[in-house]
Amino acid sequence: MAQQRVVLITGGAKGVGRGITEAFLAAGDRVIVCGRSAPEQPLERDGNRAGFISADVRDMEAVDAMMRQFEQDYGRLDVLVNNAGGSPEAMADKASPRFHRAIVELNLLAPLHLAQHANRLMQPQDGGGVIVFVGSVSATRPSPGTAAYGAAKAGIVSLTQSLAVEWGPQVRVVCVSPGMVETEQSTLHYGDQAGIQRVADTVPLRRLAQPREIGDACLWMSDARSAYVSGSNLVVHGGGERPAFLDAAARG
Repeated sequence: MAQQRVVLITGGAKGVGRGITEAFLAAGDRVIVCGRSAPEQPLERDGNRAGFISADVRDMEAVDAMMRQFEQDYGRLDVLVNNAGGSPEAMADKASPRFHRAIVELNLLAPLHLAQHANRLMQPQDGGGVIVFVGSVSATRPSPGTAAYGAAKAGIVSLTQSLAVEWGPQVRVVCVSPGMVETEQSTLHYGDQAGIQRVADTVPLRRLAQPREIGDACLWMSDARSAYVSGSNLVVHGGGERPAFLDAAARG
């Protein structure tokens, strides 16, 4: 019987992170969620319940302490999903240097720091491990209103490629980059359901992704079926965005 994998998911209690957690729980993995506050409702699938460990990933010392405790409690780490991140909207010319620094710390430096800890645990253990970075399509297209976030996510794609070279063959490093995902906060970005649908209509598949679909992508990238995938960025965006020139030409 295969050994149950130990999986650490940052920001895994809500939104896209919750979908990732649900996917790994459904696969039978032993899942531990990291976040600043415990989930309001238990994270459970088919009788498999996620554990919780408290830490603000932006606090390097807190992460160091968390990972020491994690090693004592679980003994190994098979998969790290670096999901925690995000950014409020702020135009680049109005945002302060402090704001930009905080966004880069959360979306680039914190994942790198966690990956260093994961690699330290994974390198000597049988079977090595997998580090999954959750990126964004903002890394590869303009990101007006979240410029520092887009730049940090572009850094994540580059980081994935570099770490895959440095840490292979024992540790695989991959990236999953979602497009637009429908979460409990979608109305903050897109308005009411009619607004969400108008946004969805710009996507070739005519809908936004569901969090669990991003979770399934992370699960696939971490398991044996993708054993030869490393340094790669899997873009999950429903076909992307319809080019604006097509509609402009049609109106003409």
